[in-house]
Formats: sequence, C-alpha cells, structure tokens
Amino acid sequence: MEPTKAKQAMKELTMALLYLSRFCEGGKFSEATEFYAWKGYDFDILNDLWDEDYIRQGSHPSRTKRVYLTDSGLEYARKLLEKYGISDWE
Repeated sequence: MEPTKAKQAMKELTMALLYLSRFCEGGKFSEATEFYAWKGYDFDILNDLWDEDYIRQGSHPSRTKRVYLTDSGLEYARKLLEKYGISDWE
C-alpha cells in the first residue's frame, strides 16, 4: 500500500473530522437525515470537497460558518473512517 500524499491526507482527514463533528437541526441525532458541521478547516480543502459535491457551503461561502454534508459526502466519510480504522458514533 502506497503512502498517502499530504494534500490527499488533509482532504480525507478534514472530511472525516467534518463527519465526526456533524450535527443536526432539531429532532434526534439517531433519526436525522440531514447533517451539518462547523467549518473551521483550511478553505482550499473545503473548496475541494465542495467541488467534489461532498459538502455544500451555501451561496456566500465566505460568510457561512457551517457546511452541509451531502449524501455522497456522508458515504465518502464512512469509507474514510473504515480506511483509517475509526469507529463512528454509537
């Protein structure tokens, strides 16, 4: 297995952290279907994740403080957790 390059690792680990720190608005977390995360990460990495449709930042990305995790982003993050041997919240 080849080592992961630094930029790729930043992207993967940022997505994993967004997923692990996700929250929902109202209702029970275990029953939620829409998740958000605070965006305190490298903006270039966030833009890459946005371009790949893993997250959405709204119409004014520089003004928003959170991102929306898309279905493909949730799936990608779950695969990354498996890759890195990280357990999801129970």
